[in-house]
Amino acid sequence: MSETKGRIALVTGASRGIGRALALELAGRGWRVVCVARAQKALERLDDDIRARGGEATLVPLDLRDVGAIDQLGGALYERFGKLDGLAGCAGVLVALTPAHQATPSLMDEIMAVNFTANQRLIRALHPLLRASDAGRAVFLSSSVARKPRAYWAPYAASKAALDAFVTSYAGELNVTPIKANLFNPGATRTAMRAKAYPGEDPMTLPAPEEVAPAIADMLAPSYSENGVLVQFERR
Repeated sequence: MSETKGRIALVTGASRGIGRALALELAGRGWRVVCVARAQKALERLDDDIRARGGEATLVPLDLRDVGAIDQLGGALYERFGKLDGLAGCAGVLVALTPAHQATPSLMDEIMAVNFTANQRLIRALHPLLRASDAGRAVFLSSSVARKPRAYWAPYAASKAALDAFVTSYAGELNVTPIKANLFNPGATRTAMRAKAYPGEDPMTLPAPEEVAPAIADMLAPSYSENGVLVQFERR
């Protein structure tokens, strides 16, 4: 029997891109997937695809900017499952590329809310459920600009740098627990966000989300022993 059969994972950003591909990958490995995204219809299509593959999903239409709803999600998952074996923070927004001095308060509020604050609140709300697992695993998507910021990327780079710092610090506190928390940088991937940032790029030269997802799924498996690391995706 697969080591992940019957385990429970929550995936944010599950309606498209890497999050959707990961939800399908996990379901194919026997996980029950809690799929979180704003788009109800897209979640329903994902549910159909998961069920067609013999998997099970729980759909959670939720705007990650609603931190109160994130707090309530923790309680709801505890009542239903009593634990959480995997957490994958795949949701993210670019909003816009802009000179740093022109970044508006509303832009900064949105990008920090989704890319950083939502993940911080997920950790806060779901840590007790990960602790209840025999091998809780958490993975959050990073970016190369978090460590090597580029011109016009200041808002996005700042949000990802904050996430990297928070997750790395969190991981340092987990050594006496069964939980492992890590970061994953998918690199250039064929997603809508990438197309928005690089509209002139040929997307077919980039790996599809389905190529990236297995590496994240591996990091959520109970046998994965690394903690506090940043894994860079390498295309095979």
